[in-house]
Amino acid sequence: MTLTAGIDVGTGAVKAVIFKVEDGVETWLSRCTLRIRQRDPMQLAREAFDQCLEDAGVKESDLDYIATTGEGEAIPFHTGHFYSMTSHARGARHLNPATVAVLDCGALHGRAIITDERGKVINYKMTSQCASGSGQFLENIARYLGIAQEEIGPLSLASDDPEEVSSICAVLAETDVINMVSRGITSPNILKGIHLSMASRLARLLKSIGVKNDLIMMTGGLAQDEGLCEAMREQLAKMRGVDAEVVNHPDSIFAGAIGAALWGAFRSEKLAAAGTLLKAS
Repeated sequence: MTLTAGIDVGTGAVKAVIFKVEDGVETWLSRCTLRIRQRDPMQLAREAFDQCLEDAGVKESDLDYIATTGEGEAIPFHTGHFYSMTSHARGARHLNPATVAVLDCGALHGRAIITDERGKVINYKMTSQCASGSGQFLENIARYLGIAQEEIGPLSLASDDPEEVSSICAVLAETDVINMVSRGITSPNILKGIHLSMASRLARLLKSIGVKNDLIMMTGGLAQDEGLCEAMREQLAKMRGVDAEVVNHPDSIFAGAIGAALWGAFRSEKLAAAGTLLKAS
């Protein structure tokens, strides 16, 4: 039996999980997510990790491996670090074994990933550094419109005449939104337009890495935005040669932490086996 923790330090939140892996069976013991909100991510990582230990009923010394991902390499108590793409790919496969492509939508970027059956990254592509395709951009727009973040998805789904944002620049896109408000465009139609604009770029990313008739798992903070998920389905349906299915999962935000924990278990078992071979020799 192997006990491992995974800690994903993102731009907007810290996520932590603890897993037990025994005879190939992966059992999720605990999870915790904390929004950063201008707080110290390293301190939050400790708090989230301690909460996971308490919920799982284990001690830190019981763990075989503590894996980090995202911006978590500086966490002082970690055993090893895994690249974020690698972690999200493995985590998405855990959440839905049929996953072939992963669309990781975070606070600052979007990332399209193709995986093999083990969750190993085969190909990937990221959005540019411009923030207009990010969660932070959506938060800024929601704040301007005076709505809560959790209202974004439902309002977008209620749209009856969306107006797409024309600019790919976050600053200019926000100017577009201000102009829309002055013209009396409703919040649902503004949000759906933004979702469609974001989804158009993300769909092109997916097609560019070879997505065709595959299951796409959305991960990251925006994975729970049903408005964006629906916009992704609409935009992919317009693409010639692509007949992909877009899904999310209630625990999509934990995909990076899950993948880190499971890769940590794999590495721990390999190290243990290597140690046994050295002793035997």
